Amino acid sequence: MAAEKPRVVTGTRPTLVLRAEADSGIRRHGREAYPHECCGALIGREQLVMEALALPNATGEGSRRRFLVRPVDYRAAERRAAALGAALLGFYHSHPDHPARPSPYDLDHAWPVFTYVIVAVEGGEPRALTSWRLRDDRSAFDEEPVVVEEPKAAGGRRQAAGEA
Repeated sequence: MAAEKPRVVTGTRPTLVLRAEADSGIRRHGREAYPHECCGALIGREQLVMEALALPNATGEGSRRRFLVRPVDYRAAERRAAALGAALLGFYHSHPDHPARPSPYDLDHAWPVFTYVIVAVEGGEPRALTSWRLRDDRSAFDEEPVVVEEPKAAGGRRQAAGEA
């Protein structure tokens, strides 16, 4: 099955930029965790994700459909960000055999200050990757554009996250 085409997103949200290494790390983690959900932290500055830090999925509710970041892992992500002179921008997780859209569970457990990246993993292969922000009133998520920054050796071209 071919990679899903990038979705056009309109609005005033700034674009989230993933370094190529962060994008490949998220996708690799989703592939390795399949058929379970993976999760991790997004570390960077402003809208640039410099590193995707894989974290253990500590849920007791069944990791095929849920993820949980333990407080100790949250603190480790904050320490890693500080060591890089960066910030904890948000979190990523996978949706095994489901679309890269937030679930009602995601809505109930999200915080408005973070970006949430979701990668759909279909049959063990990463597909669409989307990014979301929770509204301040916590009523819904808004999708934000996301692009992957190619390594400088490849010309520094940016491409939409869903492009192959």
